[in-house]
Amino acid sequence: MKIKYDLKSQNVDAVCTKHRKICTPIPHPDSIKLINELREVESDSMHDQLPLVWDSAKDYQIFDGHGNCFIDLTSTIFVANVGHSHPKVLEAIQKCCQKPLINNYYYPSFERKEFVKRLIEVTPKHLNKAILYSTGAETTEASFKIMRQYGHKINREKITILSFEGSFHGKTTGAQQLGGKTAGKQWIKNLDKNIVHIPFPTQWYMEQSGLSGSELFLRDIKLLEKQGIDLSLIAGIIIEPYQGWGALFYPQDYIDTMVKWAKENNSLITVDEVQSGFGRTGKLFGFEHYNLEPDLVCMGKAISSSLPLSAIIGREELINLDASMNSTHGGNPMACAASLASLNALIDENLIEASAKKGLILEHELKKWQEEFPNLISYISCKGLVAAVFFKKINSTELDIELVDNLIYKAMLKGVNSVRTLSGTIKIGPPLTIPEDALVEAINVYKQCLNELLEETHA
Repeated sequence: MKIKYDLKSQNVDAVCTKHRKICTPIPHPDSIKLINELREVESDSMHDQLPLVWDSAKDYQIFDGHGNCFIDLTSTIFVANVGHSHPKVLEAIQKCCQKPLINNYYYPSFERKEFVKRLIEVTPKHLNKAILYSTGAETTEASFKIMRQYGHKINREKITILSFEGSFHGKTTGAQQLGGKTAGKQWIKNLDKNIVHIPFPTQWYMEQSGLSGSELFLRDIKLLEKQGIDLSLIAGIIIEPYQGWGALFYPQDYIDTMVKWAKENNSLITVDEVQSGFGRTGKLFGFEHYNLEPDLVCMGKAISSSLPLSAIIGREELINLDASMNSTHGGNPMACAASLASLNALIDENLIEASAKKGLILEHELKKWQEEFPNLISYISCKGLVAAVFFKKINSTELDIELVDNLIYKAMLKGVNSVRTLSGTIKIGPPLTIPEDALVEAINVYKQCLNELLEETHA
């Protein structure tokens, strides 16, 4: 699999619409020079996305500094939910700089007080305490620790954590072991034997099993027991509202049975909302689609729509289990001010409702596309403004990674920016502020690119 795209400036047709503009070769020669300079001093891991240099970004558009404008379908990987460079977020950051206050360890500050109070105010009442961190992985690591400390108080051996195959919870050692992507943890010699995984209930896994969601959960839990896992020692379960690579959601009856089982077995439920939170799915948090009351909620990315900040919210007795739970940059005043502004914009501008409404439009357009190419597009998943389009190879169930890589590259040449999943899916997650016609325009660009690729293949 090719990790880095080839750097070659291409002469392309000019584009000038209300939402896109392409007026130079793409990538611009100066952009290629900049990228090459970075490649000389950076890891290859920093260069597996599209070769698009960001000079500035506003609302739902990216500008490369050479007159070209792109529709952004990534929100910088689900960060800029209220739009890039939202005026209120910028104002909050600038106000901190002018104060001046840009760092204060975790000593108290007005900015942190205002944000944390507002965050707790808008979340379910049973989640009444918060801890602030810097990254999403910090929150999943911390929730891992809290779940084990909770179990340890019940029984010194109650430290097992249940997770799901295909899940992603961060790139640190603990987070990668919690995650269900085998390739991501091959470097770890001594995997934690008290972290266990069961299959994620995808539609195709459900169909293969012939079971309901409820029956499937109970069967797979029993299979763990047959493998020698003592189910009574499961301290906690960690889930994502959807698995990111494919925007895959759980069946409701699966969640209902999992919750019932967790209560009966005195196991905590942590929901990793780092990617799904803050309006992305048409709800403030993704878990709200399931009528679920989690014990702990991890959040990050769109918490600020800008600066690095993350948080765990949960019940007081859990959040206060360990007095050492703090972070050097947790509660950074600029990040807190930005997060308060972002949260208020999300609510005051009705962007959560907008996400749900635009999600229906997005799903409609994607379903139409699937009807045109049923032999290529095997599955569509969409809820709010997160979606995934699954492309398979002809006469195969294998996902076509190369086709998707070529498709999103072509779309970049026409003024649409995508996230590269390296999994054979197009993942769509624009800022919640994107106009409806811009959303439809971007999907039509994808359709045009697919047609062109097929014509080239058969030429």
